[in-house]
Amino acid sequence: MMADYGHELLFGTFLTPAVQNPERVIALAQLTEQAGLDLVSVQDHPYQPRLLDAWTLLSVIAAHTQSVKVSTNVANLPLRHPVVLARSVATLDLISGGRVELGLGAGGFLEAVAANAGPHLTPAESVDALEEALAIIREVWQPEGGGIRLAGKHYAVAGAKRGPAPAHDVEIWLGAYKPRMLAVTGRLADGWLPSSAYVGPDQLAAMNKIIDEAAREAGRDPAAVRRLYNLSGRFGGGGGFLQGPEEQWIEQLTELTLAEGMSTYILGSDDPDDIRRFADVAAGVREAVASARSGLVVEQPAAPAAVGSGVAPAVSNGFSVVPTPAPAVRRSEVQPWDESQRPTGPALEPGRTYSPHQLASGQHLIDVHDHLRAELEQVRDLVEQVAAGSIGVGQARSHINTMTMRQNNWTLGVYCESYCRLVTTHHSIEDASLFPQLRRADPALVPVVDRLQEEHLVIHDVLEGVDKALVTLVDGSGDIADLRAAVDLLDDTLLSHLSYEERELVEPLARFGVM
Repeated sequence: MMADYGHELLFGTFLTPAVQNPERVIALAQLTEQAGLDLVSVQDHPYQPRLLDAWTLLSVIAAHTQSVKVSTNVANLPLRHPVVLARSVATLDLISGGRVELGLGAGGFLEAVAANAGPHLTPAESVDALEEALAIIREVWQPEGGGIRLAGKHYAVAGAKRGPAPAHDVEIWLGAYKPRMLAVTGRLADGWLPSSAYVGPDQLAAMNKIIDEAAREAGRDPAAVRRLYNLSGRFGGGGGFLQGPEEQWIEQLTELTLAEGMSTYILGSDDPDDIRRFADVAAGVREAVASARSGLVVEQPAAPAAVGSGVAPAVSNGFSVVPTPAPAVRRSEVQPWDESQRPTGPALEPGRTYSPHQLASGQHLIDVHDHLRAELEQVRDLVEQVAAGSIGVGQARSHINTMTMRQNNWTLGVYCESYCRLVTTHHSIEDASLFPQLRRADPALVPVVDRLQEEHLVIHDVLEGVDKALVTLVDGSGDIADLRAAVDLLDDTLLSHLSYEERELVEPLARFGVM
């Protein structure tokens, strides 16, 4: 069963705002953006002196980044008065160009709150206070109307002025675990933000149900509530949720997205290597989920027609998926590899027929490549905009760093393994990677696969060359001609590689991709 609340997939980090090394926290936030992730979040415990103040830190992070969103995870409401909090959020949203979201909690450590001159509330009272605060925050953000007047038990606002309005419709994500807070989330919030350390994957369905039912009772579409998930895991090893290699993470998060409708994953780690690897996971999950939602592999194959029924199974007479040829003209004088040494796989078998379902697997590879080709055109357009002076070099670099091609680790395994995971999910077949399947199924493909992997490393270096050319253009040691030359080389290598990969693999994918 697939759950789809219709939200864009987002990935981010949950950084520790350690007071002893503020520069490192900011550097990790910048790495989050450079890796192509979408969100930086930090915890908010104002009663804890070993942690940096969340809103001050988020303001600095926003000033040192260009595209990544920032959010509390989650703001401590009892020590953040709702009127002041609303204005803090709106102010930073205006300054950052609409990059702020509000993670909000009722205040889990109530004794610590009281010890720091905050209200001494019971758990039930803290939920009541949260409901009142949500109403106040939204009223502050509404520019129209007279003074705000809400006579609550915990917050009484008598004529407070409205504003400022944020730059965009800020989402409020609630950290909720108990039934009453989950119901508040369904009725009033824009998102649900639990942590895997407290809510395991097997508990999500039941909690989502409470949110959905509360939303419907309030006359809301459950899809109005984004489903987020703070992740605790470890790369390497094996066994358990998010305890294994990137491939396992991609598989498990893809299944959560499709089955439970989770749409935002936030990694709790201060390890730069973890952040980079999580960016690869994000690219894999996006691709796998997009494939599933496209309908290419979710349908069960039709049962074969009964003997003598007079109905023939649907087949294609010949192989109709056409690989994209490489450009006839090269842009760069540099040739990082010898194309004449590329191995080839077995030729098409005369008379072989393929079902539409088989053909879809090869076509999907071409569709993925077409997206990368389109992004390459965007890179070239950005370079010309820099040359014309219409955008800055830093802005162009930020755009390029957030593109899919920049996130991709350039291993064919990303495509093959995600495709196999989808087949596994929707057809309940053996859980295996398509890449080893191709090796085992046809030894003639082994040299082709080895060559493709070698070329992936070359393309990675070429991408780094584009980034270095952007940097040297900024510091004055390079010029626009160097940048154009780097992009010309990327154009030649990437388009040639994609064409070669399609030429050699679209037919084997049809033969061996679905088993």
